[in-house]
Amino acid sequence: MSLPVLRAPRLDPKDDACLRIDAPLVARWLVAFLRDECVRRRGISSAVLGLSGGVDSAVVAYLCARAFGPENTFAFRMPYKISSTESLQHAQLVIDALGLQSRTVEITPMVDGYLATAEPEAGPARVGNVCARCRMIVLFDQAAKLGALPIGTGNKSERLFGYYTWHADDSPPINPLGDLFKTQVWQLARELGVPSVIVDKPASADLIQGQTDEGDFGIRYQDADRILHYLTQGFSAPKLKEMGFDPHQVDLVFTKVESTHWKRRLPTTAMLSKSAIGEFYLRPVDY
Repeated sequence: MSLPVLRAPRLDPKDDACLRIDAPLVARWLVAFLRDECVRRRGISSAVLGLSGGVDSAVVAYLCARAFGPENTFAFRMPYKISSTESLQHAQLVIDALGLQSRTVEITPMVDGYLATAEPEAGPARVGNVCARCRMIVLFDQAAKLGALPIGTGNKSERLFGYYTWHADDSPPINPLGDLFKTQVWQLARELGVPSVIVDKPASADLIQGQTDEGDFGIRYQDADRILHYLTQGFSAPKLKEMGFDPHQVDLVFTKVESTHWKRRLPTTAMLSKSAIGEFYLRPVDY
């Protein structure tokens, strides 16, 4: 008697099941993570974060308020002259809802002190990078003043696409969202009670009027995250195309990940010994 042939069920490229999370459990775990990394390991019981008005920083604010208490969570709004007033208003919604300690630091004088005098022809991308790095100067200095720890707000989708400013957005030593795709951050935001006006609006870096993340990417987060999920599970581009994923989208996602590998590593050290910090003969795999 011949044995039946077992085949894996066909995966639906449009099925989001692979991205669904147990949001209440994730929230509890991330609060515990923050307490463990900041309080137990470092002896620091206060946090500072930049509150942009977007969903990622709002989620981190809600997590920090639970982990450290709103009295120990310091939220900084850091607008540049072209920042939208809506972003400021949405950040204020979070501050008011949680009762956070807050301050607004206008970074226009910092940014223009360099750009207006030295680089007046800088385009939007360079202006955005300078803004991001100035914001990190503010956060790290305020952390030193307050005896607090800067908390990062970047999600896994952005990190895999390299959609952040190197040594700026990714600088804070603790990042609770770094292993959550954008679509999973939205799920967590709804669980935490982040205002729907923040959760439902198009994600944007808020550097150019009408600019959105997905417009820059050329793909929706929902579609990108499904491909990114399988990419990080070891599926090749040809295999994903064979499974029914859109070939153009697969190529787009793989190209973005492969071209930004360098952004997800610490500076490469020239090795002269077996004890080079952060380096050794065999390097860990990184996506």
